[in-house]
Amino acid sequence: MKTTYSSTLPNELIEQLNEYARKLNIPKNQLIERSIRHYIQKIKQAEYIQSFQRAAQDEEQTELAEAGLEEFLEQVEQL
Repeated sequence: MKTTYSSTLPNELIEQLNEYARKLNIPKNQLIERSIRHYIQKIKQAEYIQSFQRAAQDEEQTELAEAGLEEFLEQVEQL
C-alpha cells in the first residue's frame, strides 16, 4: 500500500532532486523513497552502535557478557 504525502522543500533541495533524478534516470519520487530508506537505515545503525556503547559502560552488562563467554569457552573445551 502507498500513501500520498505532500511537503514543501527549499528550492535548493528541489534543484538537487531534479539534478540527481535526471543523472540516475529515475523518477523523483523513487529517489526520495530511496533517500528516506537510506537515511532511516543510517539512524538505525547509529542507534545500534549507541546501544553497544551504553552496554560497554554498564558494569553489570560487562559481567554478564564475561560470564557467558566463560561458559562458552568451557563448552568449547569439552568438544
